[in-house]
Amino acid sequence: MRKLRISVVQYLNTAPLVWGFTRSSLSEKYDLSFTVPSLCAEALRQDAADIAIIPAIEYQRIDDLTVLPDMAIACKRRVRSLLLVSKSPIDQVKTVALDESSRSTQALTRILCHNLWQVAPDFFEMPPDLSAMLQCADAALLIGDPALRLSIAVEGHASRGLAGEVVCSGATAGFPGAKTLHIYDIVEQWRSLTGLPAVLALWAARPGVVTPEVIEDFQNSRDAGLLHLDEICCRASRDLNLPAAELLRYLSENIDFKLDDENLRGLDAFFRSAVALGLIVANQPIRSAAGAKLPVAASVLGKPW
Repeated sequence: MRKLRISVVQYLNTAPLVWGFTRSSLSEKYDLSFTVPSLCAEALRQDAADIAIIPAIEYQRIDDLTVLPDMAIACKRRVRSLLLVSKSPIDQVKTVALDESSRSTQALTRILCHNLWQVAPDFFEMPPDLSAMLQCADAALLIGDPALRLSIAVEGHASRGLAGEVVCSGATAGFPGAKTLHIYDIVEQWRSLTGLPAVLALWAARPGVVTPEVIEDFQNSRDAGLLHLDEICCRASRDLNLPAAELLRYLSENIDFKLDDENLRGLDAFFRSAVALGLIVANQPIRSAAGAKLPVAASVLGKPW
């Protein structure tokens, strides 16, 4: 029997999920490949992968997927690795450059612009180079490790504005020629809008691929990773040239690796908001690979969030 093909996002926040696949006997059972979030979804869509960690929004854009139960990349309040960086306050923004490797965060940004900030900028995609993005647009959406690097750089050198806006000098953020930068944590802003967490990515698979043994392998891999966060962060510290303590704080305080009831309610609110803006066609039920539709609490039914 051939190995199942797994497509994985090459960001720090996925490292605990795949720890067991790279550091134990599980590595002999699966074939892993690493890429950016949008291409993980494409691998699953084009049958180049059997299981992939996909941006949450892509669950609604790819037919006939199931979700591995109780696993996700989510955030309860503030994520630090999904940032909208602006040269002016958000109500003055006319153009936004979107990180082209993103899918869910692009949708979240559009929802926040419409529902929270009540602005209607022009959006376009660019490679994730913040300097280049801010030369072409009033604001830039940055995700993943580059966004986390910026968060770490400005923390302690910035002040809080209204509704969670972080204000810092361009020089502090690594832009010597820039003046003030306004930084918005996307999950923090989503929480202020909805009172709910954000689910950013899901383990998804084609029907028939996932067995109870596969589910157990994936859960064991995650659980092993959560027991080795210190080691993960020490290794990542060398690769990213960032303090291991900050990386540990990020993985232990900002990222939630479960798909609990509150996260499910946040996911449903996200899908409902995306439908309302025409970003997806419909809000299909989340189907667990364990065989059941995952429940959504009644408190969100009948409202956009």
